[in-house]
Amino acid sequence: MTSLSRRTLIGALSGLIGFAASLLPASAETLDTIKSRGKLIVGVKNDYKPWGFLDSSGQIVGLEIDLAKDIAQRLGVGLELVPVVASNRMEFLQQGRIDLLIATLGDNPARRKIVGMVEPNYYAGGTNIMARKSAGLKQWAQLKDRNVCAIQGAYYNRRVAELYKPKLVVFAGISEALNALQQGSCVAFLFDNTLITSTLAAGDAKWADYEMALKTEDEQPWAVAVKLEDLTGPWSEFVRKSSTEWHKTGRLLELEKKWGIDESPFLREMNKKLSDS
Repeated sequence: MTSLSRRTLIGALSGLIGFAASLLPASAETLDTIKSRGKLIVGVKNDYKPWGFLDSSGQIVGLEIDLAKDIAQRLGVGLELVPVVASNRMEFLQQGRIDLLIATLGDNPARRKIVGMVEPNYYAGGTNIMARKSAGLKQWAQLKDRNVCAIQGAYYNRRVAELYKPKLVVFAGISEALNALQQGSCVAFLFDNTLITSTLAAGDAKWADYEMALKTEDEQPWAVAVKLEDLTGPWSEFVRKSSTEWHKTGRLLELEKKWGIDESPFLREMNKKLSDS
């Protein structure tokens, strides 16, 4: 074999090896990377009380933060929390800026094409609005052609816009949307019923004249998410086992009580289902 032929063959083989390596799932490395780094990096909300919010000392706390801590403890590593919002949370995961996403992420077919949704789902929420009682909103159809505050990237924006034709005024964060609602820029705030319920139940005087006005629609389960390429590998399996145990042991029901959340029928059903299995 000539020198040129050998170089050509070696080059071809190197190319094939590189191509084969590119086909290996990233999940084969993710779990090892987290362990060798000694730290789990999780994307969480810091404006969604009581799932993830800033306490008086500026620390991020909440139900989902407790879940992130649990996974880090199971791994025996430290924990870094990265604040995310609806418009960037999946992008952060895709880019590898975080290892895991626990951020009130609704699980639906469109999002399953972007990130890996780990089952069993750990919570569920639906779509509703928060509005002044004096607004007299009783039907979704009353939102037509009226300004409604919404959050950029929320899955229910398109559905509500198509069905009920409000004029959505979109904000990057929850606090900005709620401020706009109070200032009268919108007749209502469109969001997940879980946050609206907890906001109204907190007893803050500034929300005394507000209500969750309509019947909750389009309930969707929430998922802990990994990168799409991790979904069939050991990292996803580790998270799946953790989520299963949260349900079986009643840990999620305990965390609801800890954070003052009304018991969720979804959690009670999942606890019974997985405990009996």
